[in-house]
Amino acid sequence: MIDISCAFPAHPRLGAIARHAEGLGYTRCWTYDSPALYGDVWVACAEIARSTERIGFGPAVLVPGLRHPLVNASAIAQLAGMAPGRLAVAIGTGFTGRMAMGQRPYPWSFVRTYVAQLRALLRGEEVEYDGALIRMIPSEGFLPERPIDVPILIGANGPKGLEVARELGDGVMSIGPGFPEFAWSAVLAFGTVLDDGEPLDSPRVIDAAGPALAVVYHGAYEADPAVIEVLPNGPAWRDELEAIPIERRHLATHRDHLWRLTDRDRLAIDPSLFPVMTWTGSRTEIHERLVALGESGATEILYQPMGPDLERELDAFMDAARG
Repeated sequence: MIDISCAFPAHPRLGAIARHAEGLGYTRCWTYDSPALYGDVWVACAEIARSTERIGFGPAVLVPGLRHPLVNASAIAQLAGMAPGRLAVAIGTGFTGRMAMGQRPYPWSFVRTYVAQLRALLRGEEVEYDGALIRMIPSEGFLPERPIDVPILIGANGPKGLEVARELGDGVMSIGPGFPEFAWSAVLAFGTVLDDGEPLDSPRVIDAAGPALAVVYHGAYEADPAVIEVLPNGPAWRDELEAIPIERRHLATHRDHLWRLTDRDRLAIDPSLFPVMTWTGSRTEIHERLVALGESGATEILYQPMGPDLERELDAFMDAARG
């Protein structure tokens, strides 16, 4: 069976939720790096470290250009010292972390250079950045001695990202399926385990799975607004979004991303799509999908629960995973 991990936005209850996940046997608790939408990812990681004893944790995915590489290297080093052996880091080009600020994801050439610089800093080496040499030079006792060995996964789905993962990563993080060429292949998933006889259009299911379906609209609109026209209820969703002036539209497109449904996003919800486009199904169906995911080459699933009762979602998903 693949590792069962969870993922969350950085928010005030994360320490308590991570403690609950640890008690259920989740392998890791990952948290997102989208400062326009959530709290700070490193503060959230520190809260997990202090609130738990065993569960792994880390940013998924860290958006490189949001912070100077020395800033991220220092944060990684300090957390590695706080919770030895528990930290892992995933790095990508940025989706909401960039788009919610009106920017496009970084090119893979930028990510490659950034990851190489970060790894060099963690080894204790000098790096040239912005025309000057930088290095981790803390006084004795502030940070662990270099080299600092923390696994780095690359958040990738396409060929350019996978190339960077092969070159510089300890594994890959994707939206699926698994990539068997990597010893560590983590897959992000969203949805809800249905109660016996529970309909897809129940308020609980809509609240727990709806935000994941809404993200399909967010991503499609950013890639090509015309695609929205062929999605269920897409024209109405697009019309409401485009009523917002273009210079402010990015501030609205991703609001409540992977957390709750905005009134606009509720226009897009077709509950019949939940089993197709999210991890929503019966306990048996979710278990079978996990088995199939493992067979595809994935070694870890990052399940992000949503809705009003996160503990219920964590309980139900772990129960389904165990069969």
